[in-house]
Amino acid sequence: MSSRTTSSVVAFLPPFVVAGYMDELPAGNCGVLADDDVMLSHSSAVNRQTATFLLINWPAGKSKLRAVDHRDLELAVAQDHANATTNVVKNSAAALSPSED
Repeated sequence: MSSRTTSSVVAFLPPFVVAGYMDELPAGNCGVLADDDVMLSHSSAVNRQTATFLLINWPAGKSKLRAVDHRDLELAVAQDHANATTNVVKNSAAALSPSED
């Protein structure tokens, strides 16, 4: 068995919250580091996520790494995307409404 760390970036449009933390986190791009155990067999490899960290970029150039449950992070991302989609739909409907001349 070996391990690996992957990195990615997730963008939040408004400030957001992640379960396990009381404070609201700032909008913007956050780095995500995921640690996985990789179990190899003769025919395949299986990854098991063991830890997830979120790199928060605070105002004034301050950054902080926080441990999060990957399911809580996925939920926060889904909520952010749902809110963004709802706002686009509302704005699009308003823009497409016929004028009342």
